[in-house]
Amino acid sequence: MSRPVVPDGVCVRVQVPATSANLGPAFDTAGLSLALYDEIEVSVGAGGCTVEVTGEGAGAVPLDESHLVLRALRAGLDHVGTAAPHLRLRAHNRVPHGRGLGSSAAATIAGLVVARELGRTAGAPRALDDLSLLTLAATFEGHADNVGAALLGGLVLVWTDAARNVQAVRLMPDPRVQPVLLVPKDTLSTARARDLLPESVPHRVATYSAGRAALLVTALTQRPDLLLVATDDRLHQPYRASAFPESMALVESIRARGVAAMISGAGPSVLVLTLSSDDAPTSPEAPAGWRRVVLEVDQHGARASVG
Repeated sequence: MSRPVVPDGVCVRVQVPATSANLGPAFDTAGLSLALYDEIEVSVGAGGCTVEVTGEGAGAVPLDESHLVLRALRAGLDHVGTAAPHLRLRAHNRVPHGRGLGSSAAATIAGLVVARELGRTAGAPRALDDLSLLTLAATFEGHADNVGAALLGGLVLVWTDAARNVQAVRLMPDPRVQPVLLVPKDTLSTARARDLLPESVPHRVATYSAGRAALLVTALTQRPDLLLVATDDRLHQPYRASAFPESMALVESIRARGVAAMISGAGPSVLVLTLSSDDAPTSPEAPAGWRRVVLEVDQHGARASVG
């Protein structure tokens, strides 16, 4: 049975936020959506596949069907049962690549959201709701915490149910929480960072992490005065410190001043959670050669429009 084909001329635009996962002790289970966006436009028409990239990743990412957005898009079209043979992709990227800020999650979510919209336009036989999209994204990209925050916005907690489907809860952080990113020039692959993790940890480390991760939810949503203690991690950052020694030293120096700081995702960027109040500690400056980016928490996640 042939699949319905998306008509020529359809154009989908998607805005997808950066994300910071782990947030200290909540390894692989929590992500925060940040108001720094990749903007993706995909149009359907004759002429074969074309890819244009500006901003982050320009000159480094592939400009053919192997581009991550297009690979995710094709997987999404297969899922909903729709065809779109000829696609033109334009990407303007603001999310830094290889720095623990969810660039691959943003690309994956962008592709799947485009596929969902194209499927709706073509009258696809299957739908792609948010939880189905998250499961597909996590299978495709590997990090449910990042893709959850990129799709839903805010603070997202994720887990996998007995059927191996991704489930998610979206919460809104206290409006006083002010994210600040400290972004180095160096990059780090997530695979390299994960290779440094041990197969098991002592029971006391697991217990400590569970307590801090539970406290983190309250600290982010109701009691930001607890962020320093709630973001103290012993589960993954100490084991991976050799991969980003300068970043880890920066985290420790900021925390010594009473400000919550942690490695963003797999690093090497540092996420600082400050408070927008008169008596809050001063937000740290970036070291030489680093970028300092003051952001808001993104409240919407991925947003799409069809034209």
